[in-house]
Amino acid sequence: MDYSVRPVAFIRNERSEALDDKWDEVISTVELAQDVPSEALRGLEEFSHVEIVFFADWAEEVPPGPWHRRPRGNPQWPDVGVFAQRNKDRPNRLLLSTVAIDELSERSFTTRGLDGIDGTPVLDIKPVFRWSVPRGELRVAAWSEELGEDYF
Repeated sequence: MDYSVRPVAFIRNERSEALDDKWDEVISTVELAQDVPSEALRGLEEFSHVEIVFFADWAEEVPPGPWHRRPRGNPQWPDVGVFAQRNKDRPNRLLLSTVAIDELSERSFTTRGLDGIDGTPVLDIKPVFRWSVPRGELRVAAWSEELGEDYF
């Protein structure tokens, strides 16, 4: 069974390679694709944050990439499966980031911390509702806290 998707927008920024850290230093513009009307952003000014679903066309697909590995190749961290980490090399190269909207215009908005490189196709944009975020305490692997220290 085949599935098809199309970009609804594109990420525009100064980063041309997928570096692991310092994403808050990157200001990105999410710009609607030409065939998407500006009305698609109507009402977004009511929200502070959005979830961006994007296609990492610059990443390796799993397979042939590994189904498990040590995050960032760090020998001090455990060998975990692809579904226990958030690296860019995923089975379908789909990525998700939740970011604050800094400025909204007719056909685009700017944000910081969106970890996609320039030209990356955006597949969906979803507003963050108060009830759509995790409720209660989060349980996370200790190594993931260390990994995230310099990510943003």
